[in-house]
Amino acid sequence: MKGCIHLYTGTGKGKTTCSVGVSVRAAGSGLPVWFVQFLKSAPSGEVDVLRKIPNITMLRHEGSGKFSWQMDDSEKREMARSHHEFLREAFSQANYHEMAVLVLDEMLDACEIGMVEWEYLLDLLQTRGDGVEVILTGRHAPTWLEEMADYHTEMTKKRHPFDQGIAGRKGIEW
Repeated sequence: MKGCIHLYTGTGKGKTTCSVGVSVRAAGSGLPVWFVQFLKSAPSGEVDVLRKIPNITMLRHEGSGKFSWQMDDSEKREMARSHHEFLREAFSQANYHEMAVLVLDEMLDACEIGMVEWEYLLDLLQTRGDGVEVILTGRHAPTWLEEMADYHTEMTKKRHPFDQGIAGRKGIEW
């Protein structure tokens, strides 16, 4: 079976949540899943749960919990290094299976700010095994990736509590 490319983009809430849902469905059907989070190292409700589900391997940078714009240069270099390592490892592992799911959460934003090169991502996508289903999330995708994708869902923010000064809430936003 040919693996497809999914894009979950936009300014609205739900991109990671959607990819978590597909991961749980795939794992429940016996498929191996690699869930790789980019740019996220702060505690978040889905992380511990995903780590407990058989067939799901969770990879994320366990750094300071800072946003990229809060990091110094050495923290950014370390995060970029770990991102490349996780990306290479996840594609390598997924390619060993007849069918596998690879979630690259916030991958688009990691590329957008230069933590991962777009060319490196394109090469991995083009050389992945036939049965590797890839899910990418982030705010924006380049045109070439939109054209390559089999699925593209854009989440559009109409209203969000953050706009009224309400901080993210445990169990809801993180």
